[in-house]
Amino acid sequence: MNKTININLANMLFHMDEDAYNKMQRYLESVKRSFANTPGSDEILADIEARIAELFHEKLDNERQVITIKQVDEVIAIMGQPEDYMVDEDIFEDEPHTGRTNSDHRKSKKLYRDTEQKYVAGVSSGLAHYFNIDPLWIRLLWVLLTIGSTGGFILIYGLLWLLIPEAATTAQKLDMRGEDVNISNIERKVKEGFDDVAQKIKSVDYEGVGNKVKSGGKSFFDTLGDIIMFFFKVIGKFIGIILIIIGASTIIGLFIGMITVGISDMVQIPGLNMYNLVDASNMPIWLVSILGFLAIGIPFFFLLYLGLKILVNNLKSIGNIAKFSLLGLWLISIIMLIVFGIKQAAARAYSDTSELTEDLYFRDLTDTLDIQVVAYDTRFRNKRRVELDGLTITRNEAGEEVMVLDDVSFYIERSRDSIAKIEIVKESDGSSFKKAEELAEKINYEYKIEGNTLLLEDFLTTARENKIMNQEVRVNIFIPAGALLKYNKESGFNCWRFHAKNDRDLDGCEIKGEIWKMGADGELKCQECPEISDIEEDDGNGRNKIRINKNGIDIDIQDDGESFKMKIDEEGVQIKAHENDANGKNEININEDGINIDVDDNHPEPEAPDPKI
Repeated sequence: MNKTININLANMLFHMDEDAYNKMQRYLESVKRSFANTPGSDEILADIEARIAELFHEKLDNERQVITIKQVDEVIAIMGQPEDYMVDEDIFEDEPHTGRTNSDHRKSKKLYRDTEQKYVAGVSSGLAHYFNIDPLWIRLLWVLLTIGSTGGFILIYGLLWLLIPEAATTAQKLDMRGEDVNISNIERKVKEGFDDVAQKIKSVDYEGVGNKVKSGGKSFFDTLGDIIMFFFKVIGKFIGIILIIIGASTIIGLFIGMITVGISDMVQIPGLNMYNLVDASNMPIWLVSILGFLAIGIPFFFLLYLGLKILVNNLKSIGNIAKFSLLGLWLISIIMLIVFGIKQAAARAYSDTSELTEDLYFRDLTDTLDIQVVAYDTRFRNKRRVELDGLTITRNEAGEEVMVLDDVSFYIERSRDSIAKIEIVKESDGSSFKKAEELAEKINYEYKIEGNTLLLEDFLTTARENKIMNQEVRVNIFIPAGALLKYNKESGFNCWRFHAKNDRDLDGCEIKGEIWKMGADGELKCQECPEISDIEEDDGNGRNKIRINKNGIDIDIQDDGESFKMKIDEEGVQIKAHENDANGKNEININEDGINIDVDDNHPEPEAPDPKI
C-alpha cells in the first residue's frame, strides 16, 4: 500500500503515489539544475511545469484519480531527459545537428492568435501559422473580402478575435507552430525571445522611446484594439446569454412535451391519444417522442453548451466520449425518424375509390323535390364525443367507436333519362391500390327519402382502427330535365361544399331557399328570382341611350336643342333637363335626403327661391 501525496503543479491539483512523486521531483530538480545559468530559466521552468501539468490532466479520467509511476514515465518520455539537450549557445547555431530535430516529427497545430507579429489582434498571423502560409496573403485576403462585402467581414474578424485564444505561453506558441512541447523546444523558444529583446535593446532609439512614453505609452492599434475587444466581449456575453436562454427553454419545453405525450398514451387521456389515428407505422408514441426529443434537443444542448463556453472562460469540457455519444444518439434518432416518415408516406402512397349508384324514388317527381343536408350534430347530439377540427370520435348505435369526418361534397347534375339517381363515390388512401379500395369500401355513408324530400348527411363514418387515410365522399345527384327542386341546409353545414351550376352563378351558400328547374343543358334555372335584364340602345353617336342592368336604369336622350337625362340606382332618382339655346339648366334629385329641385335660367325671378322638400 503506497502513500498518496497532493501536489500543486502549475496551479493544478494532482494526487500522486509516493514513488511517482519522488521520481517526478528528481526529474524537475535535474531540469532545474540544467537551466541554472541559462537566461530566462524561470520562464523555461514555468512552461515545462505547465506542459507536464497539461499532460497529466489529459491522462486522468477524473480529478480523484491517482497518478502512478507509469504515467510519470510516459510524461518524461514525451518531455525528454535534460541530458539529451545541449543547454548552451551552440543549440542556436546555424550548423545542422545530427540528433533528432523538430522537423523529424511534427504534431498537429492548434489555432491561436500570434500577438508577436500582429498589426491589430494577431488573427491573420495566427491563421498563417495554422495554414503554413505567409501572413501577408491572409491580410490581403481580409482587405479584399472586407471591400467586397462592404465591411461585413469586419464583424467576422471581430468574432475570430473574440473566439481564438492568444498564444501567451511558450507551450501555446509551440502548439501554434506545430512543434513538440518538450524541454528542448521550450528552452529554444525562451532564448529566442531573450535574443529578440537584446537585439531590440541594442538598436533602440532612446529619444524616440522617450517621446512615445510621453505621448501615451500604447500604440494606436493597441488602444483601438482594447476598445473593440471590450465591445466584442460585451456582445459575446450577450450572445452567450441568448444562446443559453434559447437552448434551455427549448430543452425544457421538449422534455415537458415528451412527458405529456407519454402520460397521455399510458392513461389514454381523451382528446390527446389521437396519435394512433394518423400513425400507419405501428411505432409506439413514446418511442417517437423520445426520438423527437433527441433529434431536436441534442443540437439545442450544444447551443446551450456554446453559450456557457462564451460566458464561462474556464468551463470544463464535457469530454469526447460524451460528445461522440450524443452525436451517435442524434444520428440514430434522425435515421429512425426518417424511416418513420417514409413508412407514413408509403402507407398513403396509393388512392382508390369505391362507387355505388342507386335510383331515387320520390313520391311525385312532377312536384318540387326538396333536398336537405343534415349536419352530423343532429345525429350525434346526445352521444359522448371528442371533437377536433373536422374530426369527431364517438360511438355508433352498436356501441362501436367510430370516426366522423366532414369530407363530403355534393354535386347536382342532369340525369340522362327521366329517373333521378344518386351516385356515392368513396375514396381513400392506402399502401396499395387494393388496400386503398378496401379502406374506401369500409366508409359508411347514408341517405334516405321521405316523400319528396331527399335527406343527405354531410358526414361520413368509419371504424377507428381504419385510421385517418384521407377518406372522402362525393355525392352526385342526377335530376331529370324539367324537374323542380329546392335546396335547404341545417346550421353547421359548410355550404361551400354544395355545388350546382345555375343561371345566376350562385354558390352553394346562396342558392338555398329558391325553387330551381333543371334545364336541358344541365343548368338550374331560378323560377322565382327577380328578372335581370341588360338593355342598351345607342344611335351610334353616343346619344339616345337606354341601359337597364344590375346597376340600375340609365336614360340619356339628346335632341338638337334639348338634353334629358334620367338615372335610377341605389342612390335614388336623378333627372336633368338642359336647353342648349337658352343656356339654362333644370335638375331634380330624389334620394334618401328628400327631393331637391334646382332651376337655373338666364332670367331667374328674384323672388322665387329654390324649393327644397
